[in-house]
Amino acid sequence: MDWEFDILYWFQNLHDPVMDKVALAFTMMCEKGIFWIIVILAILLFVKDKRVGLTGCVALCLSVLLCNIILKNIVQRDRPCWIDPSVALLVDVPDDYSFPSGHTSFSFAAAVSIFRYYKGWGFLALVVACMIGLSRLYLFVHFPTDVLVGAFCGIVAGMLAGMLVNDFYKAHPDFKIPILEKR
Repeated sequence: MDWEFDILYWFQNLHDPVMDKVALAFTMMCEKGIFWIIVILAILLFVKDKRVGLTGCVALCLSVLLCNIILKNIVQRDRPCWIDPSVALLVDVPDDYSFPSGHTSFSFAAAVSIFRYYKGWGFLALVVACMIGLSRLYLFVHFPTDVLVGAFCGIVAGMLAGMLVNDFYKAHPDFKIPILEKR
């Protein structure tokens, strides 16, 4: 764990007012998953190929299930800010466990879902997901392995969701979501 604290303390040396605002913005945009939920809902409403939005919905659900409900409660890893409370935080001290990073998992699940169908927008979403993961280190609320495993879980959730949705559409090629279809 020493090497992880070395990385976190290195991030602490980068603090300045502009970087603080940037890190806070990236972290806050994913608070409770709101940003990605809005993005996926917008895709469902405005993108003709509903597979993209459905993949995102399934991926987000898989991410929450895997990271926040299962892994965090099994591993029960303390957060770095719990172990070293001397580091001044820019956010409230989180009250759930650290491993894996739910912010990062949720972000990568959504980004991979978008990337699967739209490479350009998906690449931008992946950059945002990376920034969200880095912000969790900068803010001293996750260990590097929390973020790496969170990213991995999100990627797996996005890929699995894509396979499930595509298999569903192969079995039901005429499937429509009545509330989302234009009349």
